[in-house]
Amino acid sequence: MLRGLDIRDMLIIDRLELAFRPGLNVLTGETGAGKSILLDALGFVLGWRGRAELVRQGAAQGEVTAVFDLGAGHPARDVLQEAGLPVEDDLILRRVNTADGRKTAWVNDRRTSGEVLRRLSETLVELHGQHDDRGLLNPRGHMRLLDEFAGVADELAQVRGAWRARAAARAALDKAHAEVEAVRSEEEFLRHAMAELDALDPHPGEDAQLDTRRRMMQAAERVREDIQRAQAALGNSGAEGMLSDAARWLEGAEQGVEGGLDGALQALGRALIELGEAQQGVDDVLESLSFDPVELEQAEERLFAIRGLARKHGVQPDALRDFGDRMRERLEALDQGEEALSALRKALDDADAAYDRAAEDLSARRREAADRLDTAMMRELAPLKMERAVFATEVSASDPGPEGRDAVAFTVATNPGAPSGPLNKIASGGELSRFLLALKVCLTGTGNDLTLIFDEIDRGVGGATADAVGRRLASLAEGAQVLVVTHSPQVAALGAHHWRVEKRVAGEVTTSTVVDLGAGERIDEIARMLSGDRITDAARDAARALLTS
Repeated sequence: MLRGLDIRDMLIIDRLELAFRPGLNVLTGETGAGKSILLDALGFVLGWRGRAELVRQGAAQGEVTAVFDLGAGHPARDVLQEAGLPVEDDLILRRVNTADGRKTAWVNDRRTSGEVLRRLSETLVELHGQHDDRGLLNPRGHMRLLDEFAGVADELAQVRGAWRARAAARAALDKAHAEVEAVRSEEEFLRHAMAELDALDPHPGEDAQLDTRRRMMQAAERVREDIQRAQAALGNSGAEGMLSDAARWLEGAEQGVEGGLDGALQALGRALIELGEAQQGVDDVLESLSFDPVELEQAEERLFAIRGLARKHGVQPDALRDFGDRMRERLEALDQGEEALSALRKALDDADAAYDRAAEDLSARRREAADRLDTAMMRELAPLKMERAVFATEVSASDPGPEGRDAVAFTVATNPGAPSGPLNKIASGGELSRFLLALKVCLTGTGNDLTLIFDEIDRGVGGATADAVGRRLASLAEGAQVLVVTHSPQVAALGAHHWRVEKRVAGEVTTSTVVDLGAGERIDEIARMLSGDRITDAARDAARALLTS
């Protein structure tokens, strides 16, 4: 429910605060007093597209704030949660328009975009007027209105779910088919590459091992000769023999020097031990440098084969094994592809059948609801002086989609024997308003949380017809909130709350304001609507009669 509207410096409004209430809220006033400005201001804060220049002349910026009450389960709560905005029982929308055209919006004191405002507005307010293109005149909305009347939310959810499942099954089949075709187109290459990899059978780390072994064998010839000379120098004909001779000679002379050679002999013993370790190390190196030239050739051939295959497939040598595994998986997928495709085709057939069943159930509910809606509309049109009009809801076959496979169109014939056709082609402005009102009455009780706004929906009607319009507006407002901008005294008299829009001129400044009318003021306002500028006692008596009827 719209609880409050605060407007500052917008068009000819300098400052205005309005507190709306449940039930039928009526706004009246002379032509040009500024009633449409209120709707422009409300549309601005709701993110609707409207006038380009809204800021009052001389003001730096204009600002509109709207406060709504959100009951438990109100659809606006979902929009707020999706947008990451605070979800509270009070919804405060504020939007500022600077003189240079920049617009800034807040929801519950958090910055937001105009798109979020528009999404919220769809759950908060529904505006209808003579030239409404978002309700009856928009054929795309006819199905939504029929579905509201039919109460097919569960069936519609099933159809949408079945459509998503069908689309997912189709996408899975298309993807699998494309993958199989892609593998099949390169099957010959994959099998040849796998044969090469299986024949070579490379192992992670083998490239580095072969490279190290190859380098060692290549370097062996250059260093082997020097190491062999060192081996000879350390052996019996070299250092080992000389040290052994020295030790023998010293041992023979030891008795003559009475222990004076003990230290020398001990040192020579240690030297011989160290020399033996050096000889062993040299021998080990020589052993490792021993190779068969055929071994070098084989190592080089395998190393070059691994590196060549890696370059061919654009991978590192150590990644050849993983690359081969991936190609093997693709070949296995090809071998198993037909079996998988068969299973996916069956899944798609099952999804198609589930969608067909859900869509047919929904279509049946729509056709049944269309008959009930047409009957209800005929009952409502008679008091609105359109008893000769024929309203028909056409449900025809259409391409399948997430909303089912139906097309819904409201058609009308305003006179017996006249051809029926789309509302905007057949009905006049006043007739359109009454069709819309009748439809809204038929749709009451469908759990709509919207504030309904009717802008001069009673234009072109008067007398008993205007009274019937007013009574239906009052019926719509029971347990809900309806705002009506009207020039009809019959409609105004049925309002639960009445405001008068006035234009005031002070010097050269014109402003518009809104006055909350008490009982006596309502009599005068309705009398003015009946008689014009000159309010007579007879007009007041007629106003009293309307208010008490």
